[in-house]
Amino acid sequence: MDLIYLQTFREVALRQSFTRAAEELGYAQSSVTTQIQKLEKSYGAELFERFGRGLRLTQAGEELLKIAAQMLELHQQAKEKLTLQGGGTLAIGTIDSVASYYLPPHIQRLRRAYPELAIRLQADREDAILHKVREGELDAGFILDSGAADPALRWTAIREEPLVLVAHPLHPLTKTEAVGLAQLAGTEWFMSEDTCNYRVMLEKVLRANGIPYRVGLELGNPEAIKRCVMAGDGIALLPRMAAAEEIRRGELAALPFAHPELRLELRLAMHPKKWISRALADFIAGLSGAAPGPAEAGETGAG
Repeated sequence: MDLIYLQTFREVALRQSFTRAAEELGYAQSSVTTQIQKLEKSYGAELFERFGRGLRLTQAGEELLKIAAQMLELHQQAKEKLTLQGGGTLAIGTIDSVASYYLPPHIQRLRRAYPELAIRLQADREDAILHKVREGELDAGFILDSGAADPALRWTAIREEPLVLVAHPLHPLTKTEAVGLAQLAGTEWFMSEDTCNYRVMLEKVLRANGIPYRVGLELGNPEAIKRCVMAGDGIALLPRMAAAEEIRRGELAALPFAHPELRLELRLAMHPKKWISRALADFIAGLSGAAPGPAEAGETGAG
């Protein structure tokens, strides 16, 4: 089976659209449709079904996606070993704040070192990222957590990421020398979605200490949260990297608050059998001096 068809199939599956996959691959939409039809004919099974205005994988399609990811990775591994080139695709998944405020300079460094490497950066929820790493849809996943969330994956601690409580510069709590939990009672919060790790940690601490709180706004990304804090009376807990620039400019105030249970680490998750290409090894090594992990670059991890 032509690997190009499997690459096209994977793009359609990831983007849930023939049109967007065609745009990404530089094909006519009719070409994408034809390739998928040939795959379905070859395997004797429908791979996609219509779902509202979009597409979703059938059960057969889900099984093929797992196998296709492995086949395409083996093909890329063979190309790199035989040609010693740094081409191919590197798929990275992470949350919004890491994608926006931490990874860009590291990705630019990698692009300069490997100009033929295609890099796909996908922002998603923590649980979705880990699922895609397990299934081989992502080469690496970055999350903020207090520990290795999935023991089936291989984890590398990159750095500790401080959490900061931010408010409007004129908020009454900015006049306090040290903000304690009791002073947060009844405060209006602007929070991320309820699956976000640091929101889960915050609410756990507030409930455990009997601190009443009110979620005034629930927002999908740190940029929206910061904008609302700058325009309103609520406060928010964010990774420092997401708010550092606004704090420096005086647009947000960092409240004098700390709690031992509110701490996170930036962690890299990979499949334990993930083959580490030269480009991926260089990328990991450049992340605050982190090492590639138990497997040496260019080798398969232990099972």
